[in-house]
Amino acid sequence: MPLGGKYVLLQDELLSREAMERGVVRVEALPRCPKDERISLWQGDITRLDADVIVNAANSALLGCFVPCHGCIDNAIHSAAGLQLRDECARIMADQGHDEPTGRAKMTRGYNLPAAHVIHTVGPIVPTREPTRDDARLLASCYESCLDIARERSLHSIVFCCVSTGEFGYPNEPAARVACETVRAWLDRTGYPIHVVFDVFKEVDRHVYERLLG
Repeated sequence: MPLGGKYVLLQDELLSREAMERGVVRVEALPRCPKDERISLWQGDITRLDADVIVNAANSALLGCFVPCHGCIDNAIHSAAGLQLRDECARIMADQGHDEPTGRAKMTRGYNLPAAHVIHTVGPIVPTREPTRDDARLLASCYESCLDIARERSLHSIVFCCVSTGEFGYPNEPAARVACETVRAWLDRTGYPIHVVFDVFKEVDRHVYERLLG
């Protein structure tokens, strides 16, 4: 059913209070990597960051996680943004008429998030095998698609989660290597001035990114 005005007001009031309790992190104040001033590494809750856009590791339906209270980043972002986010995603998917292809991305507003926008990208699923070259190509396409959208919309800060790891099964270190190499190559190729933040939640990812970023 359509979202009711009174419900939305109450929801937004609650989510605003929760955001204040979590605390907003200023992306522009994050330290830059010593070997690449275009990039920052930050460990924590992606829903706290006030970037122009944060990246969500979405499913192909692009409607948020379907498991209540699940601990995935898709659920965290939709829960913090509010039901308006799923409503906008539903309209996008209805207009599109088919699932979102792996390696592609769509952008929405951020609603109750500190970030102004969310880019939803669908990464490859690698459940019980080593990633193939095609998996790496599709994962690289996720990062490139997000950066292309940010450039098209003249955005100047973007926060990436660890796309395709966790529930999608892509091993942490190979996924991080694809992320770092793809982002650096895109920045070098385009010369577009955007602050890229790699946001990690787990210690294992932080150690991997620290090593790869120097």
